[in-house]
Amino acid sequence: MALFKRRPAPAPGGTMTLVEHLAELRNRLFKAVLAIAIGSVVGWFLYPQVLDLLTGPYETGIAPLLEERGLDASIVITGVGGALQFQLKISFIVGLILSSPVWFWQIWAFVLPAMHKHEKKWAVLLTGTGVPLFLAGAALGYLVLPKGIEVLLGFVPEGWESLLTGAEYLDFVTRMLLVFGLAAEIPLVVILLNRIGAVSHRALVRARPWIVIAIFVFSAIATPTTDPLTMLFLATPMTALYFIAEVITLFTDQRRATAQPDWSDDEASPL
Repeated sequence: MALFKRRPAPAPGGTMTLVEHLAELRNRLFKAVLAIAIGSVVGWFLYPQVLDLLTGPYETGIAPLLEERGLDASIVITGVGGALQFQLKISFIVGLILSSPVWFWQIWAFVLPAMHKHEKKWAVLLTGTGVPLFLAGAALGYLVLPKGIEVLLGFVPEGWESLLTGAEYLDFVTRMLLVFGLAAEIPLVVILLNRIGAVSHRALVRARPWIVIAIFVFSAIATPTTDPLTMLFLATPMTALYFIAEVITLFTDQRRATAQPDWSDDEASPL
């Protein structure tokens, strides 16, 4: 099949023609989409287990509190095809997560040939670090999830019922996990900007108060809840990660200032 043809040898200097770039992009997209499709199929069969995992914080932490207040603690699915759409959506999300190492690497593999050797090393390092950081942030969001739901449902007026649909609950959980997962990537963004020379350690130190304020403002806006406790759960680790990144940029700038330029390392990496 044409999609699996061996990639042509790169031209001298690692350059590629426009046609070769388009063919490369097509192959990378096909591999990424195929990985997501396979992951979604796996997610379809893992649907009962994933559903129990997603609803676990609600069933064990929130439902008893609602029952004490006399509120219906059930999560409902509306519409004739609502259950099918719900399962398809969860399967697709699972597919994205399971296949993330594959499609994330396909993105980098498409970009890497245009990088120098030292840039390629940093790209691989950042890729290997970004996934664990995202998963750790999402795990923290999962732990904070019951508190966020409890706060929001606490605004239900006395004598009223709270009808929570599966789609609304899934959207809330997805947003919570994504916000915490993406927030955990802040040190990578800072380090990457420092590596490409966009910001220096000295500039980061001068801007530190404003950056910390921006972190807390982002946490207040991004978190789906309105309570300050959930905001602190997000802002505190983000601030700590930023300080860690700031220390790393200090060592990077010191090494850059003392190191002798190695022009041989500026060769374009092979495809």
